[in-house]
Amino acid sequence: MSESPEVRPPVVTPVRVVIGLCLLAPFVAMLWVGSFAKTDPAFIGIPFFYWYQMLWVLVSTSLTVLAYQLWQRDQRARKAAAQSGGASK
Repeated sequence: MSESPEVRPPVVTPVRVVIGLCLLAPFVAMLWVGSFAKTDPAFIGIPFFYWYQMLWVLVSTSLTVLAYQLWQRDQRARKAAAQSGGASK
């Protein structure tokens, strides 16, 4: 009888929680319309409604890049731990 592969439950780490928050923040900010559905304060003549949304384009991009970099680092660490753990067996 062949051995079945070991099934591990998903691991929730602080890094993965931060990744989730980085990806969730833009959705929450854009779905909470009451927070930005106004014209004041204007920035260089642009109503708040528009510049707030444009600012979130930049913030969302930055948070997505940060989440990707954290994910890559987490995956490299997990791979290194699996290789060092497999070598000791």
